[in-house]
Amino acid sequence: MRALESLTDLDEAIRASHTRPILILKHSATCGISAAALEEVEEVGELTALDPPIEAFVVSVQFGAAVSAEIAKRFRLRHESPQALIVYRGALTWHASHFHVTRDEIALALAAIVPVPKAAR
Repeated sequence: MRALESLTDLDEAIRASHTRPILILKHSATCGISAAALEEVEEVGELTALDPPIEAFVVSVQFGAAVSAEIAKRFRLRHESPQALIVYRGALTWHASHFHVTRDEIALALAAIVPVPKAAR
């Protein structure tokens, strides 16, 4: 999982979404719910068997407030933490927050975009 630390990093991630889905997690290091969401997102690594593979990014809401705010602005979302987004071809295709950020929810959202191989589920 790569950190999005600047608006340039965000732009590069969104450009990457034009060839494969990307997952962005807005994460708070001081929140227990966010810690659980981070663990769920880390398990999505098993879904990298997708063709093309998904790439995951994380934004610290404490240290990346500008990036977090820009994500909310670009995708017309209310800021929440934890919050997960799937972006594909530059467009937001799915998002969830709090207890809805789970490996299974992410897998379902990805399956709606590209078929997930059964071995990766």
